[in-house]
This record gives sequence, C-alpha cells and structure tokens, in this order.
Amino acid sequence: MMSDKVPHILVTGASGLLGRAVVKVFKEKKFSVTGLAFSRVGPGLVKCDLTDHEAVTSLLEKEKPDVIIHSAAERFPDVVENKYEETRLLNIKTAAHIASVARRIGSRVIHISTDYVFDGTSPPYKPEDKCNPLNKYGITKWESEKAVLAEATDACILRIPVLYGPVERLEESAVTTLLKTLKSDAPQSVSHHDQRCPAQVNDIAHILADMTALIWKGDKMQGIYQWSGRQKMTKYDMILTMSRIFSLPHAHLTPSHTPSTIRPYDPEMDVARLTDLGISHHTNFEDGVKECLAVWV
Repeated sequence: MMSDKVPHILVTGASGLLGRAVVKVFKEKKFSVTGLAFSRVGPGLVKCDLTDHEAVTSLLEKEKPDVIIHSAAERFPDVVENKYEETRLLNIKTAAHIASVARRIGSRVIHISTDYVFDGTSPPYKPEDKCNPLNKYGITKWESEKAVLAEATDACILRIPVLYGPVERLEESAVTTLLKTLKSDAPQSVSHHDQRCPAQVNDIAHILADMTALIWKGDKMQGIYQWSGRQKMTKYDMILTMSRIFSLPHAHLTPSHTPSTIRPYDPEMDVARLTDLGISHHTNFEDGVKECLAVWV
C-alpha cells in the first residue's frame, strides 16, 4: 500500500462531533479526505445515505479510499431504545456492508465502537475481555464489531468512551449538555455513581490519524484497539469542574448515587495495545472543557 502518494481517506459521519474533528485533523496532516454526511451536509461534504447500500457501493467503488474511518452511528442510548430496528440497520448492517465492499476493493476499515460493549463491573477491560452490553446501543455496537470483522478480517475496531469537544449544540455530547443543567436554576439530581473516562474528540482524531499512518506504512494493524480518557469522573464531577472553571453556582444540583440499569458502572478500557505502538493522546479534562464550552457560557 505504501507509495509516494498520500493516503486517500473516506470518513463517514463527517458532520458529527467526532467526524468533524477527524476530517479537520486528517486534512491538517495533508491526507486526501472525503467526508460523507446525510442529515447535516455542510460545505465540502458528500451527501450519502449509508442505509442505501447500492449508493454506498457505487460511491466506494468510485472513491476507492485507502482507509475508511466509519464513525457514523446512532450513538444516543435513549434514541436507540426507542428506534431499535432503525438503529440496527445503521449501526450493524451498514457497517457490515461497508466492510464487505472495502474488502472487495482493497480498502482498509477502522470502525468506531464504544466502551458500552462492557457491563462496567470489572474494569479496566482488555480488548479480548468478554462483552456484556447493558443496553440496546451497546448491543448494536458489539454486533457491529463482529459483523465488520467477519466481513473484513484485516479491519480495525477502535472502542472509545464518551466524547466531548467543539459542539454545534450543547446536546451533541453527553458531557457538554451538562452545562445546560449547570446554568439552569431548576433543582436537579445528577449522577454521582456511574464512572466515565471522557475523551476530547481531537485526541481520538489524532489516534485515528496515527493508526492510519501505521496502516499506510504497512504495519500489521487489525483487530480491536481501545482508548479511554485518562481521568475517571462521574457526571457530577464533570459539573463541579465546569462550575469551578466558569464560576457558575451549582447549589441547585445534588449528587445522586442511584445506579443506572442501562449504563455500565465503570467501563474503563485498557489502552496498552495503542500505547505499546507509541499512540497516546489525552487532553486534560479541565483544559478541554474550558476550550470547547467558553463560547457557550
């Protein structure tokens, strides 16, 4: 695969929180990038309904990307619970189809998955540890991993935690939406039970760029890789951090120690498979949140 030319990368979900960061970072690294979007097609992006398999096949055969970063998915657990069959079509069948076409045309796939494939009872989880998702979102992502690897044995899976970063609306991230809760005057309880290892989207984009560079160089990259942010926090911890950074009162909020029935308690993942390759990117949560939320305060 190695040559004098730059790798051509195709990014699905390019208008999303992670996809935008991936396109930006990959372009900064002088990769050739084609970004796909559907409901939020912005300048420079190609409109494509990923559930239209004929259209996807045609586009991939035309583009012939060296690497496909498949980040498109329905990732909001509450939406998945209510629209399960539609989610299975996007999260599983579409991922399998992309992997199948990629194998046939010689493209490599990095498929984005989640820490929600684990039940959170015995962290940190290694890539080979047993999956036991607690909600339908986790189930679709676990099944998508198996479907992708069945279609393309040389594919890479990158499991990632809850993400935050520059958002187009606060609700775009489960982290940034906490600012709305903090700025509201209404008394509310906020989870101080479930543990999270949030990651800044630019960190994940740089990890994907490093993985892509190794694939391009000819290194044997395949199978499951994982990244967790290096700080473990509850949602209440995150809100306290925002309160401190922006000098916003939080007396109207109380910590809740009630366990969630559909979210893992502590899904922290072992990241050694990436760090052993020299791949590691982590933005301090305080710095990352201050940067991405300053415009919203």
